[in-house]
Amino acid sequence: MRYSREHKQETHDRIVRKASVRLREKGAHGIGVADLMKEAGLTHGGFYAHFDSREALVIEAFSYAMDRSMAHWRKAAEQIAPEKRLESTVDSYLTSVHRDDPGRGCALPTLGAEIARESPRTRKAFAAKLDQMIDMLAEQIHGVPPKTARKQAVATLATMMGTIVLARIAGSGEFSEEILGAGREAALGRATARKPGAKARH
Repeated sequence: MRYSREHKQETHDRIVRKASVRLREKGAHGIGVADLMKEAGLTHGGFYAHFDSREALVIEAFSYAMDRSMAHWRKAAEQIAPEKRLESTVDSYLTSVHRDDPGRGCALPTLGAEIARESPRTRKAFAAKLDQMIDMLAEQIHGVPPKTARKQAVATLATMMGTIVLARIAGSGEFSEEILGAGREAALGRATARKPGAKARH
């Protein structure tokens, strides 16, 4: 049975979306192709009709996750005064909701360390998305020159990512909340940080 080009693209996109969640939950090597295809409601044999290799799927799934994060940041920033955008992004990122839901969270804290050990092709693709994410975050830093904003964005993103990693290690108790709070203070460069609402998402 032959499927239309539109049907094939829809199937391809569904595989990428499912893989994006599972890879963030389980890690780059925590789930196999057969399991990923099963998640998408397809057989293992159909995999190569959509991807040249497992690496190709991993790259697409990582890119999809990072694109989703950036789209969320942009949409949220449009509704906030320029001088409050960075604070809002940090507060919505460093939450217990994000900590406890890695499958739908930012790909950096869940997969960054693994990507550093992947092939040059995978690292290059991930680095390109990371560069875009830094530029996007720099756009939310108000009142400083572009070079200064980018430098601050790098430091802020590194702090946010590291805070989520440590908070997940600590679990979900007071110690973990302490880490989230300290991370917010460090990322915003001040002694106190507004505690984000429970409904905030990264």
